[in-house]
Amino acid sequence: MRHSGTVILWACVSALVILVITLPINLQTQLVASIAVVTFMAVIKVLRAEGIWRLIALAFGTAIVLRYVYWRTTSTLPPLNQLENFIPGFLLYLAEMYSVMMLALSLFVVALPLPSRKGSVTPLERLPSVDVFVPSYNEDIGLLANTLAAAKAMDYPADKMTIWLLDDGGTEQKRNATAVVEAQIATARHAELQALCRDLGVNYLTRARNEHAKAGNMNNGMLHSKGELIAIFDADHAPARDFLRETVGYFADDPKLFLVQTPHFFLNPDPLERNLRTFEKMPSENEMFYGIIQRGLDKWNASFFCGSAAVLRRTALNEAGGFSGLSITEDCETALALHSRGWNSVYVDKPLIAGLQPATFASFIGQRSRWAQGMMQILRFRFPLFKRGLSLPQRLCYMSSMLFWLFPFPRTIFLFAPLFYLFFDLEIFTASGGEFLGYTLAYMLVNLMMQNYLYGSFRWPWISELYEYVQSVHLLPAVVSVMLNPTKPTFKVTAKDESIAVARLSEISRPFFVIFAVLFIAFLMSIYRFYAEPYKADVTFVVGAWNLLNLLIAGCALGVVSERSEKAASRRVTVKRRCTFLSEGREYPATLENVSANGARVQVFGLEDHIATGAEGALRFKPYGGEHEEALPVEIRNTETTGNVMVIGCRFTPQDARHHSLVADLIFANSNQWSDFQVSRRYNPGIFRGTLWFLGIAAYQTSRGLIYFVRSLGGRKGEATS
Repeated sequence: MRHSGTVILWACVSALVILVITLPINLQTQLVASIAVVTFMAVIKVLRAEGIWRLIALAFGTAIVLRYVYWRTTSTLPPLNQLENFIPGFLLYLAEMYSVMMLALSLFVVALPLPSRKGSVTPLERLPSVDVFVPSYNEDIGLLANTLAAAKAMDYPADKMTIWLLDDGGTEQKRNATAVVEAQIATARHAELQALCRDLGVNYLTRARNEHAKAGNMNNGMLHSKGELIAIFDADHAPARDFLRETVGYFADDPKLFLVQTPHFFLNPDPLERNLRTFEKMPSENEMFYGIIQRGLDKWNASFFCGSAAVLRRTALNEAGGFSGLSITEDCETALALHSRGWNSVYVDKPLIAGLQPATFASFIGQRSRWAQGMMQILRFRFPLFKRGLSLPQRLCYMSSMLFWLFPFPRTIFLFAPLFYLFFDLEIFTASGGEFLGYTLAYMLVNLMMQNYLYGSFRWPWISELYEYVQSVHLLPAVVSVMLNPTKPTFKVTAKDESIAVARLSEISRPFFVIFAVLFIAFLMSIYRFYAEPYKADVTFVVGAWNLLNLLIAGCALGVVSERSEKAASRRVTVKRRCTFLSEGREYPATLENVSANGARVQVFGLEDHIATGAEGALRFKPYGGEHEEALPVEIRNTETTGNVMVIGCRFTPQDARHHSLVADLIFANSNQWSDFQVSRRYNPGIFRGTLWFLGIAAYQTSRGLIYFVRSLGGRKGEATS
């Protein structure tokens, strides 16, 4: 009886929605209704009403979106007998429908995401055995030393934790390669890493051949280990001391749990953050995924493996034949396989690792191309919508995550659609200026408000559009290539520990300047047509405004591809930790201000004598969980005196494995510092202030990009000021 009542209620609500969407009203009434909905949503947002009021506001916004879809479908498509108008017009329509579909999937996933989990504690005697895998290919030895040392220092019983360096850069295949230089490098790396692992007390493991990339490397690790759980960290992802304590307890709570995933936190900015100088002020791009989307996926038991900062159950992996290697995104593919077998996942929304992300724009695009191609491979080979064993919510969640990577197609269409009218006088969107105001502008504003409702302080207005645009230019051919040949892409390691010695244009920046020039010419054309054809002024104004928005985003992208110089790949992290500074046999009380992977800034009290640059010293402090203080050798790089306090910039000079452990303790041991940093830059500027901020940054970055371009033409490519 209850079931039939639910069906009747669902049918009544559906009928009411259809009635609202298709109700024939005049343009004036549509304008009034749109203004009323926008006002209502704004009031709810200002009052910060949550729960049912949030859902009501989203429902009203959805009604406006669906009315737009109905109007767009029934009233705006060019006649089919005018192919020159209909073909580009229909492509634009498909691009808009894709955006509406992704909005619908986003609403399903994150309308009410799970709150952050509180943690699960397991008694010491019940803690499971854990193998910690650190897959490596060609990373710097110092980078690996810090990660391995941080993993070794995790707060977990030593007899229940085994650390493994899985080295794919020193395989027999590479050491015996016919290219002598490559073979010598691999042989030297093999010996050096073996020595490092001996000193740190961790296991070194390589294999015969580099088969199936990272997935094959980890499967080889499974053959040589036997822990109940497997924790995985990328070579540049160093864990905090409490990583295992915060994650393994969930496995005792649920015997069908295969995965506990945690967020990826990055010490350095991505190219957009670095070149626009927003790293300390604005939430990072990945925070929207890890802060909102993964919690939304977790609600539907669909949070997936992200390749690192995760713990997995060995028995579950064994049941699925190990880590999947059909695609180049083995992490999501593995999670899909295990979810379809009835296993569960958990997402813990607390940053427990700190890593590095690509510093140059070219490396950033290379990484995103791999993600996009891998997701398209999974979509092609595994197609989650029809994957047996998945629940309907899981199917929708996986489809949302994979279909997202089709964004280069609609983004490209939105970019060039205004040009069909401005250059060729094609009418691909049949509507008056008033209709555009009543339907399209209302839809765009409501869409912005809904995005603000969903992602708020995690993603500021227009930043998603900028990220999608700068990726689309190069991801479009990458996605097309994998569609034509899904087995072609191969796994490529993303370069991370990079530095940019001089300011310069990215080596893949040229298309962005060409697009900007075309859009600027179109902007001039819109001004000309506005005055030359006053009888089309309303349409020209609308199309010209659309093109101007594209021009602003394209101009801001010029700043993204204008690489600022930055000597260090890693930013300094504020720590505020007491220590003792040792110099020439004397001891001085000191406070650590901040640290990076390479050095620290220290406030030293009572040091009156000048210290020469290059002089040797040491920092003595008690490591987390340690019983006594230990000394870390440093080299003085610079000094600055203020009163009786001398601020010293120093470089770490580790001489043995224990020194690497002390460096890791300073940077990575305390996970709370990552959460504090994220919270410090999370706030919601709102649509109005956020838009004004974006306009300002777009204007400045356009000019900066053009200056870099002009100087590069003058043969001074490396002399652009940062």
